[in-house]
Amino acid sequence: MGFISEFKEFAMKGNVMDMAVGVIIGGAFGKIVSSLVDDILMPIIGVITGGLDFSGLKATIGDANITYGMFIQNVVDFLIVAFCIFLMLKGINKLNRKKVEEPAPEAPAGPTQEELLAEIRDLLKNK
Repeated sequence: MGFISEFKEFAMKGNVMDMAVGVIIGGAFGKIVSSLVDDILMPIIGVITGGLDFSGLKATIGDANITYGMFIQNVVDFLIVAFCIFLMLKGINKLNRKKVEEPAPEAPAGPTQEELLAEIRDLLKNK
C-alpha cells in the first residue's frame, strides 16, 4: 500500500472527518461567544463595576510594564466563555435526554435445569 493511499484512507476515516467538522464548528462558535463576551456582557459588567476596565491595570518595575489587568480581563473572559459553554451543553443535554422508559415486565422465568431433570425423572419413573 502506497503512502498516498494510506494517507487517503486515514484522512477519510469517520473520526477524522468528525473531528474536522467539530474544529470548524468550534471556531465559529468561539467567535459567537467572544462577541457575546466583548460586545454584550463586558459592557454590562463595566456598568456594574462603575466603568472599571481591567485591561488598563499595570505595574511598572524598572523599565518593564507588567499588564496584570490584561491577565485579569482574560480570566474574566474565560470564566464567562466557560459558563456560556456550560449552559449551552446543559441545554443540549436536556433536549437530548430521553424520558426514562419503564423496564418491560420480565418474562416469566422458565424451569431451572434441576426442575426439568426432576420432571423427566418423574415421567420415567411413572412409565
